[in-house]
Amino acid sequence: MRCAYPVEVIREAERPLLSATEASGDPDAVMRRAAAGVAYHTAVFLREITGGVYGRSVLLVVGSGDNGGDALYTGAALRRRGCRVEAVLTDPGRAHPRALAALRQAGGRIVPAGEVCASGRRVPDVAVDGVVGLAGTGPLREPAAEVVARLRAAGVPLIAVDLPSGVDADTGTVHEPHVQAALTVTFGVLRRAHLLASPVCGRVEVVDIGLADLPAGPGTITRPGSAEVGRAWPVPGPADDKYTQGVVAVRAGSDRYPGAAVLCASAAVAATSGMVRYVGSGAAAVLAVRPEVVCHPTVAETGTAQAWVVGPGGGTGTDAVADIDAVLAKGRPTVLDADALTCVAAHPVLLRSATAPILLTPHAGEFDRLTGGWDRADRPGALRRFTAGLRDRGIEATVLLKGRVTMVDDGETTFAVDVGSSWAATAGSGDVLSGMVGALLASGAATGGAVAWAAVAAATAHGEAARRAAHRQGAAGAPIGASDLVAAVPRAISALRGPHIAHRPSSLAELPEWAQ
Repeated sequence: MRCAYPVEVIREAERPLLSATEASGDPDAVMRRAAAGVAYHTAVFLREITGGVYGRSVLLVVGSGDNGGDALYTGAALRRRGCRVEAVLTDPGRAHPRALAALRQAGGRIVPAGEVCASGRRVPDVAVDGVVGLAGTGPLREPAAEVVARLRAAGVPLIAVDLPSGVDADTGTVHEPHVQAALTVTFGVLRRAHLLASPVCGRVEVVDIGLADLPAGPGTITRPGSAEVGRAWPVPGPADDKYTQGVVAVRAGSDRYPGAAVLCASAAVAATSGMVRYVGSGAAAVLAVRPEVVCHPTVAETGTAQAWVVGPGGGTGTDAVADIDAVLAKGRPTVLDADALTCVAAHPVLLRSATAPILLTPHAGEFDRLTGGWDRADRPGALRRFTAGLRDRGIEATVLLKGRVTMVDDGETTFAVDVGSSWAATAGSGDVLSGMVGALLASGAATGGAVAWAAVAAATAHGEAARRAAHRQGAAGAPIGASDLVAAVPRAISALRGPHIAHRPSSLAELPEWAQ
């Protein structure tokens, strides 16, 4: 489990530590400790890419304030380890004076921005981004933007101090231009952007600077680890049968989109060992691929199910709206996806029929329709406002907002799931995800936080399945379709579970603490 915190919480936690060092007469003690951690991880990175540390070339891109001071002290430490260290001061008059003196004393050089990667000059092995840190907002400014552009063009990897410059710490907004980091080294705890903008942060390392443990609060963003998802994944126990493992009903597909029915139902089968019921006009197509699925002609004639999935390829006409209303009135946890979201956007009153938890799984465009327009620069804020609004109306809703970093919010906790690739960005992938989530909802205690757990776990396994499908023919990876993704789901679950005990949670109390 990794937790990431808002700037104001981190500042408050740092205040006693900084006050103590100020009172001790050594105001830079914490800064040097942080810089020692950056220097260590930079040295490790240099070994990884060049095979050594001594004699390697490091360029510091230094801004004003404490972030620039961290970079300068980092350079001094690397210089003492035998690196050739040069620094570009983006605002020379505001560079941290004591850290700058330490770099110069260690033998580091200050160079003009125009000399970076210039013809005839040595290209550095690595560059350290110390332009802006925790308080930074907006894009890179000159001359830093030009320096970073030159480094990128020359293929120089960047190591970000605290956060990549050009990325907002709280919202995770990635501005243009920004630093694309191969490695980010931060201090004490993760910042929200490390999870929200993880693709531009690269590998993230946390240096211990003596902060006390921080409790999770309203602004905390959480990312469960793969092992935690694997341990909680439901598997059959000795007393289980197909009914006790969970029955999920899928209302999906149409004459126009029979594939949605096949993908959604197949994913539900692949995700757990219970039973899948299908309702819709795609029965023949579903049975041709998954003969174990039990098909029913209408929602009213469907047997008992512990959870429902409604929407993928199901249409937006009056019959579809009536079926959504009928399913929600059954009082079972329900996943609303794709066309069902379009119906809800057009008829918000539908959600008043819900007497059990619901999970909405929009992509950005569908979220636009649901909200009437949202601030894409602040995904977590927009998601929390929408979920809270539903809860204020008495609707027990959780929302999964799809993306390169998928976010899940139940009104109390925000989760971020980054599976490390975008292989799942393929047509029909969302149908697969909704089937997986529905099966998980049916398999266990689908109340309270367990709905968010099902969403997070399914998104994790979904991404792992996409990665495995893409690499089925070789290490380089290859494009996949949603059918390939479904086929890889069992292998993905097995990989997540690893050596963990084969035991399915039988009650909410048996789920990990973060899922309760």
